[in-house]
Formats: sequence, structure tokens, C-alpha cells
Amino acid sequence: MRLLFIGGTSFVGRHTAADAIARGHEVTLFHRGKTGAGLFPEAEHVLGDRTTELGRLRGRTWDAAIDVCAYRPSEVRSLVAAIGAAIDRYVYVSTCSVYRLTGAGSVSEDSPLWDEADLPDPASEEVTWQSYGPLKALCEREATEAFAGRCSIVRPTYVIGPHDPTDRFTTWARRAAGGAEILMAGPPDAPIQLIDGRDLGAFTVDLAEGRAAGVFNGVGPAEPLDMAGMMAACAEATGGAATVTWADPAWLTEQGVEVEREIPLYATPEDHEVMRADPARSLAAGLSLRPLAETIRDTVSWDRERGLPELRDALSEDRQSDLLARWHAAT
Repeated sequence: MRLLFIGGTSFVGRHTAADAIARGHEVTLFHRGKTGAGLFPEAEHVLGDRTTELGRLRGRTWDAAIDVCAYRPSEVRSLVAAIGAAIDRYVYVSTCSVYRLTGAGSVSEDSPLWDEADLPDPASEEVTWQSYGPLKALCEREATEAFAGRCSIVRPTYVIGPHDPTDRFTTWARRAAGGAEILMAGPPDAPIQLIDGRDLGAFTVDLAEGRAAGVFNGVGPAEPLDMAGMMAACAEATGGAATVTWADPAWLTEQGVEVEREIPLYATPEDHEVMRADPARSLAAGLSLRPLAETIRDTVSWDRERGLPELRDALSEDRQSDLLARWHAAT
């Protein structure tokens, strides 16, 4: 197949492109050249900004396009206007953040979505933590209208594994590998969903190959997982010496911790229903999920190979140690 990637050189796109190339597909990567410019010499690279330079793709046709970097509905509209007629199938990597929080406890592909009325400013496409979900939902709407019957949408929750630029999961894999005490924000039974970027990439290529149309929650694991289970898995996969102390989020806030930023993967109770997205439709369509332990070990290996840089948006080791001492003194 001739596959066009909008993006394709950073994390999810990188894993997806690697899978497509490994299957023998003819891959064109349209990207800005800012990340992974030296990747995939066997693929065609067309450099350009999707907001202004999609015209560089005119005069070509593709069996499918995989779009991993549309965050605003105008970006989908411009793609349709520039090359929509040249694409037989469109696969859009969305997010479970499109689901409207209703208190239902869990979500499926048919659950209600955010819309224009949920944007802080309906006239703006600025991406913020408040607008991210509604804007992605509007991207989905543009995609399904433009490629009716020829569109697949995959909605992941947290994507983890090697080459993750966010360091959210990498933080906990690294600290577990260190074998020391780890500070987490409770409750330990808060739900969490994680999918290895390589598994998400493979499933996305499956969809591009036309195996299934429609909307799919690209989430894992197949069975429910909570934060305590995730941390236990991290400890076990890296030697089993690490321990976890669960602190009250309100207490952490009183200590000046920005819990939702500095405790990666923490979700407020109202967000828990999105961490219970039903994976049944994706599993039935062929989504294959590797063991979490494998992802943990591979993440730790990759983290070491890159030289253990300072983690993004995480408490420093010294700050964590200080907070642990204060928590133990207070409790």
C-alpha cells in the first residue's frame, strides 16, 4: 500500500511509521523536520508545515493517510481541501479526552463527546488543557464528514513506552528501577489505562489497511488496572525493591505540589471514567497488547540509552525525599 503520514517521526507517529515500513508499505512522511529528521531513510520525506504547505503533496495519490498530529478542526479541513480527493482512506489518531464527563463511571465508543459549546472560547483554536478534548472531538467530526465510510478513528488514553517525550510513565519506570521509596498521590485504587506506543502503532496500521472502519478505543490493558497495580508492575519488572508511599493529594497541594503536573499520570476523581474506556471493540478488531512488564523493561532500557536526562514535569529526587520525610512525620 501507499501510505501517507501527516507527522510520523515523533513517538506515536514514529512507532506507527516503523510498523508500516516493516510490513513493506510504501511510506511518505510529511513533517516539519524538527523531530526524527534522520529516521526512516527507506521512506520518502516531504518537508512542510501542515498549516500552510500541504500543497507540496498535490498531484499524488495514496491508499490511506494516517494523521497523528491534527489538534484543531481547521487542520483537518485544510487537509481535506488540499489532498482529500487523493486519499482513499483516512485514519485519525484522536484521544479518549474527547469524551464528555457525565459521571457514568466508564466510556465506550458511543459515549457522548464534547462539542463547540465546551470550548472556553468557541472563536479560538488555541490548544489548552481545557480546549484539548473539545478540539479533538471537532477534528473527529470533520474527519467523519469528509471521509464518510472511509474513516477510522483510534482513541488512546495514556500512550507509553520508548521514545515517549512526555516522561509521564518513564518517571515511574525509572524510579522503580532505582529501588527506593517512591512518593505517589492517592488513592492507589484510581483506574489507569496505558497502551504501548508500538501496539497502538500496529493497530493504527491495521486500520489503514482497511481491516475495520469506525471508532476504536485504543486502550490497554485488556483487564482493569489501577495505580497500585501499575506501580507494583513497575517494581516487579525492575527488580522488586522499590516501595510506594501514597500521600493525600490535598496534603501535597498544601506543600506547594502541583499534583496534576508534578505527579505524572495522576487524574482527579472526575476524570476516572475516561480511565475506564472499554477496549472490547478494538480487541475484537485485532488490537494486540504486549505484557506491561515488557513495556516497563523496554522503557527503562531506552531511558538509560538516552542518558537519563532530567525528567519533565516531575518532582526532583531531593524534593521527593523531603516530601516523604514530611509525610511520614505528619502521619
